[in-house]
Amino acid sequence: MAELEAESLHFSVGILGISGGVRRSLSQSRLFSSVCLTVSALWGGSGLVYLLVGERVLGATELRTSLVPGLAAFTLALLILAIVSLFQREVVFFIITLSISLACGHQIAGLSSPGFGQSATAACYLLVTLVGAYFGCGRLLSFITRGRVEAPGTRLKKRRAGGQGSRGPEDCNDVVPVGLVMNLLSASVLACPLLAVVPQLSAGHVPWLWTAAVFQLGVCVLSYRAMDSLTATFYGFTSILHFTEGYSALLTAPSFSILPSSPVPFPVVFSVLFFILALFSCQKSLAEGLYQLFFVAYTIALAAQPSLSFQAGAQGVQAAIFVVSALMLLVTSYNMLANRIPTGEGMFKALVMRVSNLTLRPRDRQLHDPYLGYSRYADAEVLGHACSVLAAFSITSSVEERDPLAVLVLPWTVVAGGILQLLVGSVAFSRGKTLESTAFILYGVMWSVWGLTRYGGLYGDTRGFNVAVGIISFLLFNSLVTVGALFLNIAWFLYAATFHLIIISFLLDAVGALPYGYDIGVSIVFGLVSFYCFLSGLFNMTFLTPQLPLGRALVRLSGEGGGGRDTCPHVPARKATAVHQIAEIMKSGGICGMPTDTVYVLVAACNRPEAVEKAYRCKQQAQDRPMSLWVSSINQLEPVRSLLSPLLWDFMSAAWPSSISMVIPRGPWMEVFGLGESAKHIGTPQSIAIRNPDCAVATHLINLVGPIAVTSANPTGEADTTHHNQVYAKLGDKVDGVLCDGPSPENSASTVVDCTKIESGHIGFFRVGLIPKSQVLQIFEDIQKRHSHGQINPGFETDLTEPGPNLTDPQRHTEQHNTQSPESSPVPPATQSPAYIDTSPHPSDSPSYRPWVLTTTEDS
Repeated sequence: MAELEAESLHFSVGILGISGGVRRSLSQSRLFSSVCLTVSALWGGSGLVYLLVGERVLGATELRTSLVPGLAAFTLALLILAIVSLFQREVVFFIITLSISLACGHQIAGLSSPGFGQSATAACYLLVTLVGAYFGCGRLLSFITRGRVEAPGTRLKKRRAGGQGSRGPEDCNDVVPVGLVMNLLSASVLACPLLAVVPQLSAGHVPWLWTAAVFQLGVCVLSYRAMDSLTATFYGFTSILHFTEGYSALLTAPSFSILPSSPVPFPVVFSVLFFILALFSCQKSLAEGLYQLFFVAYTIALAAQPSLSFQAGAQGVQAAIFVVSALMLLVTSYNMLANRIPTGEGMFKALVMRVSNLTLRPRDRQLHDPYLGYSRYADAEVLGHACSVLAAFSITSSVEERDPLAVLVLPWTVVAGGILQLLVGSVAFSRGKTLESTAFILYGVMWSVWGLTRYGGLYGDTRGFNVAVGIISFLLFNSLVTVGALFLNIAWFLYAATFHLIIISFLLDAVGALPYGYDIGVSIVFGLVSFYCFLSGLFNMTFLTPQLPLGRALVRLSGEGGGGRDTCPHVPARKATAVHQIAEIMKSGGICGMPTDTVYVLVAACNRPEAVEKAYRCKQQAQDRPMSLWVSSINQLEPVRSLLSPLLWDFMSAAWPSSISMVIPRGPWMEVFGLGESAKHIGTPQSIAIRNPDCAVATHLINLVGPIAVTSANPTGEADTTHHNQVYAKLGDKVDGVLCDGPSPENSASTVVDCTKIESGHIGFFRVGLIPKSQVLQIFEDIQKRHSHGQINPGFETDLTEPGPNLTDPQRHTEQHNTQSPESSPVPPATQSPAYIDTSPHPSDSPSYRPWVLTTTEDS
C-alpha cells in the first residue's frame, strides 16, 4: 500500500506537468512515459518553429509549410496511442491522447484556413487541461488522505506482476515507442514534398528533424539502461541520420543557400552496418529485423543520389518508413501491455537450432556485468566501433574546390565520431572499462575538433604550427592508449594503433607534408579494423559458440591487465558446478572471494593452514584485525558441543543462520578444525568470532569445504567490497577464484555480539550492523527463559516493554538500522569496546581482559 501511495504522488505530478514531458509513473507506466515524451517532442518542436518565425529567421508565410509535416506525424502517433489506451481501458490516457491528436488535426486545418479549426484546437486543449487537472488532483487528494478519499474514476490499477501474456520489466524496453514516433516524425517531414504537401525541404523543418535526433539519443541511452544493446545501437544510427537530415535542411536557408552533397562511400557503409544490425535484431523479433531493413533501403537510396536532394527514391522509401513506423508503433505499444500480436520472436532461435555449429547465447543480464563496481548500463562498444567506421569512411571524401560546408562530412564526423563516441565512452566508464572509455572519449574529442575545423570552414587559415601542436598532444595521449591496449587484446591494439596512423595523417596535413593518398589509405584501414570489432561484438553477444576472436593480450603481467581472469576463474555463484569448482580450489589450498548475505569476503579452508596463512598475509593485517570462523550450520560444531556453554549453544541455534557474528571464548576445541599454527590468525588469544551466514551460496560452499576462515575482501583500511569484480581489482592475483553474484544485497556489515560473558547473563555489542540490537536481545531473552538456572538480566527490563522487532516491516527495520548502526561514527579499533546492556561494572575494566575487537569492515 505504501508503494502504491508513493507512486500515486508521482502519477499526480506527471498528469499535472504533462507539458514538460515528465517521466513515468505506475499502473500503466510504459504507456504513460510514451504519452508524456511524445507530447514533449510535439510541443518542443512546434515551439522552436514559432520561435524561428518570431525571430524572423522564417517568414510568416513559411509557418504552414514548416508546421504541417510535424503536426501530421504527431496526429497519427497520438491517435495510435489513444487506440492502445482504449483497448487497455485507460480512460484518462485515451481522452488526453485523443484530444491532443484532434488538436493537432484542427491546427493543421487552421493553418490552411485561418477561420477554421482554431476554436476546435483551443477546445481540445481545454479538455486536456480539465481531465489532467481532475485526475492529478484526485490522485493527490488520495495520497494526502492515504486512500480514504478518492475522486470517481481516479483509482489506479495495481501493477501487473507476471500476468499471463504480459512481459516483465527485464524483457521489455519501455522507450521503444518513443523512438518509433521520432522515426514517424522524420519520415513525415521528408515524405511530404513527395506528396506535394510542402514544396521542398526547408530550414523550417530543422526543428522537427533535430528534435527527433535528440529524442532518439535519449532513447539510445535509456535502451542501454534497459540492457537492450541492439535497440540502443539502432536508435544511435537513426539519430545520426536525423541530425544529418536537419543539417541538410539548414543549408537551404537563405543565409547559406548551399546545395549539400554526400560522399558516396559513407551511405554505402552505413547501409552495410544497418543490414548487419537488422540480421542480428531478428533474434528479438522478426518484425524488428524487417523494420530495420527499410533503413538499409533508405541509405542505399541516398548513395544513389550524391546531391542528397531527397528526391525520388529517398522520399519514396521515407513514405514507406512512415507507414511501417505507424504499424510498428501500434504493435509495440499494444504488446508492451498485452503481448498478443505475434511478431516472430522465436523464429531466429528456431533457425539457429537447425545449425549444428551455432549455439545461441541465453539472454541474461550476466552478459552485461560490469568489470568494476555496479553499472545499470549495457555494454555500448558495438555502437562505439560502428561510429568509428562511419567517421573513418566519411573523411575519405575530398572537399577539393567545393565549400567544405556543402560536403556532408561535418555532421557525419561530429555526430557519429564525436557526440556518440563521447556517449559510448561515458557508458564504458560507468562499467569500469577504464582503457576502453579513455579511448572512446579521446577519439570522440578528436573527431569533433577535426570535423569542426577541417570541414567547418575554419581549417584553411589556421593550418600550420598552432594546429600541429594540438594534434601532437592527441598523438601523445593515444600513444598511452596504444600501450595500454597491449595488455587488453590484439583487436584493441590494432584499433588504437591504426587510429594513431590517422592522427599522424592529420599532423602531416597540418604542416603541409601529407603524401598523396596516405590519409585515405589509413582511414580505410582504421575503418576495416573498427568494422571487425563491430561485427565481433554483435556476433559474440548473440552466439555462445563459435566466437569471433579478439585475440589475447600481447603483453601479460600479473594482475588485472595481464589477463589474470584466465588464472583466476570468475564463475557464477548460482551454478552448482561453479560452487564445486571453487570448493576444489579451496581444498587444494587456494583462497577465494565469496558473496554473503552482507558484503563479499575472502575465505580459506580451515583444514588447509597454508591457505589461512596466505589469506592473512595478502591482507597485511595488524594484530588487532583478526580473521573469523564461519560454519554452514551449527551441526558443524557438534564435535565440540560438550566444550561450549549450553546457553551459548542454544543462543547460536536460535540466532543462526543470520547476519550475526558471535565473539566467544577461545579454547582447545579449535584444534578440531585442523588450523594448526594458523589458528593464531583466528581471533585473539582470548576470543574468536564465529558466524553462520544466511546465504545459500556461502553455506553450500562451506558444506563442501568444511569450516572456513574469513576476512574482508579488501585491503586493510579500504571500503567494503560490494561487487565480485572488485575482489580481483582490489586483491589482484593473490586471489585464486571468485564466486560472482553481482552487487551485494546489503552494504552493511554483520552485527557483532560479545558472548564471552554469556554465562553471567551479559552480552555486549562490538558493532550493530544489519541485524538491529533489539532483535538480538529478544532472541537472547527467549533463550534465557528456557534455562532454569539462568537469570533474566535486569538490563532487559526496559527493552521488555518495547514491542518486538518485526522483520516483515521494512520501514521499522530501516529505522532501527539507521539509528543504531555505528557505521556513521566509527570508533577507533584500539578503543572500541562492546556496548553492554546491564549497568554493573564490566569485566573488561580488568587489565587482564582483552575483548575481540572488530573494525567497520566485514569480519576483518
